[in-house]
Amino acid sequence: MTQQVPSTEPELAGVRNFRDVGGLPAADGRRVRHGVLFRSGHLAHATEDDAAFLASLGLHTIFDFRNAADQKLEGPDVALPGVRNVNLPLSDPADGAEFWQMVRDGDLGQLRQILADGKGAARMTASYRTIVKERTAEHSRVLHALAADSVPALMHCAAGKDRAGISIAVTLLAVGVERDAIVADYLESNAKHRRYKVRRSGSAESAYTPEVMELLSPLFDARAEYLQAAFDSIEETWGGTDTYLEQGLSLTPAHRDRLRERLLD
Repeated sequence: MTQQVPSTEPELAGVRNFRDVGGLPAADGRRVRHGVLFRSGHLAHATEDDAAFLASLGLHTIFDFRNAADQKLEGPDVALPGVRNVNLPLSDPADGAEFWQMVRDGDLGQLRQILADGKGAARMTASYRTIVKERTAEHSRVLHALAADSVPALMHCAAGKDRAGISIAVTLLAVGVERDAIVADYLESNAKHRRYKVRRSGSAESAYTPEVMELLSPLFDARAEYLQAAFDSIEETWGGTDTYLEQGLSLTPAHRDRLRERLLD
């Protein structure tokens, strides 16, 4: 039996952007069940109390969408007893390694070169399109696992915003959640207490100036246009959500029915 967790959001000291996706409305009048689908940032810095709370959720599977570079930077997730951990990198470990090194260590001139004049936002938009279009095998594996037995589930990446955000969105599309509700949940990652803590080398005076933070903001914001780019990629590549799910992710009507049984009230 799936444990029903309280609707109030827990205060986790070492895990950013945690939340239960329960309550979102589906087109058929049902809602996502509380206590079956969670999202967060990485679990590498979870405290003992955080780990005890996460263990109390009765999780079956944690899907970690970080790549090797992410895991090297932050560390592995804390181990939770009896929980299956599945690592499905949604970006190539070598892709953008120098870029992210620049984000952490670059001076103002270097940041201007790679992020100013809309380049940061354009990079994010392109990555959302790519993750939807080229990572169909990974998203298919997640949805088939959820349909089979892998709930309750927690999906996370580093910040719990982009890769986890897209994967949560794909899952919610598969069970018929309204797009407006999907976008609203995605934008919750902008709350101050949820946001990823940017690590920059150097003193606070030079590393976190207002201009630096403005240049970095496209990378660490959840912006509706990013998720819309993912939706647009579905429309442009497959012609619609149903075809994307059927042809791109190999989800049959029976699979989708099973997902609804698992995830919806």
